[in-house]
Amino acid sequence: MRRNIVALGLSLLALASLSWVLMVHGPGVSASFAAVSPGVEALATPTPLPDGPLAVAYAEEQLLIELYERVSPSVVHIAVMTNGPREGGTGSGFVLDAEGHIVTNNHVVEGAERIIVRFADDTSAEAKVIGTDPDSDLAVIQVDVSSNLLRPVELGDSDALRVGQRAIAIGNPFGFEQTMTSGIVSALGRVVRQESGFSLPRLIQTDAAINPGNSGGPLLDSGGRVIGVNTLIFSRSGSNSGVGFAVPVNTVRRVVPSLIAIGRYADPWLGITGMSVTPLLAEALDLSVEQGVLVQAVVDDGPADKAGLQDSDREVEFEGVLLDAGGDIIVAIDDAAVQDMDDLIVYLADTQVGQTVTLTVLRDGAEQMVKVMLEERPVR
Repeated sequence: MRRNIVALGLSLLALASLSWVLMVHGPGVSASFAAVSPGVEALATPTPLPDGPLAVAYAEEQLLIELYERVSPSVVHIAVMTNGPREGGTGSGFVLDAEGHIVTNNHVVEGAERIIVRFADDTSAEAKVIGTDPDSDLAVIQVDVSSNLLRPVELGDSDALRVGQRAIAIGNPFGFEQTMTSGIVSALGRVVRQESGFSLPRLIQTDAAINPGNSGGPLLDSGGRVIGVNTLIFSRSGSNSGVGFAVPVNTVRRVVPSLIAIGRYADPWLGITGMSVTPLLAEALDLSVEQGVLVQAVVDDGPADKAGLQDSDREVEFEGVLLDAGGDIIVAIDDAAVQDMDDLIVYLADTQVGQTVTLTVLRDGAEQMVKVMLEERPVR
């Protein structure tokens, strides 16, 4: 009996030794053991994350955090009260200088009876309208507040932008104040037609979330410099769909000083209604070129009319629609090629009232040069 007990003890000791060996050497000792039971170390130790990508992610986060802390005090909430059909609304704006001038959109303050500006620290102040320009959708308002509330932004250079670079918006979407969203510059040089019939040229397109209430707020680059003024979205639902537009900051540089000085901006005006020439249109109207701007109407006593530009003299059916035809076709302005209406609009945006431009036009198949002195666009 004692021998059996000793033998059993030795057997247990041997099994214990074997278990110790397996625990020390791990799954490499026995393939069958590893297949049945996963290693304890594999379950206890999390998969290490690579240092490189983590460092990049942390750096990007820190950039956005510091940018927000630095720029958000410059962004204001704008509440508008009106007595007209529009009962009021809200928007955004940003501090331009130490005199209390704030840049926003014209459509934010249009028709305002009273404007209340609220700063990031919840301080509120009444503002007055200094100047507006519906055709660029820009406006300047002014507040009289303590100088420590006025944190002017830094303006960037929208002409230096490239598609793909970071774009950051700060504003008050749906009234949620001091909201930051980020994305990229999706496209440059967009031209969007307004309800007035005039177009906003050279808009910056971005996928940074822009919603109602963001209007008038800044679009920023990675350095926190203003590159645009968020102004509209393309959406069938009325909310962000990843296609937002901002007025470029170089338009702000051009228009805002005049708004502050005299309350308005003199937009140059050619005085025509036209449409882009396309290959299909050229074929239907038997035109001699497949690109350019077909002059459909010339405003009486406008710049183009005074210069002798000719509009349409007949109507032609094109895809079930009657179109004015027979007018001059503008193919260049000051030797810059005009492929479509957008080209003409963008070029004119950089001109001034009183400046003379030379239009290259095709009239009855023959090329002619027409000099036009630009005038101020009539007030709507």
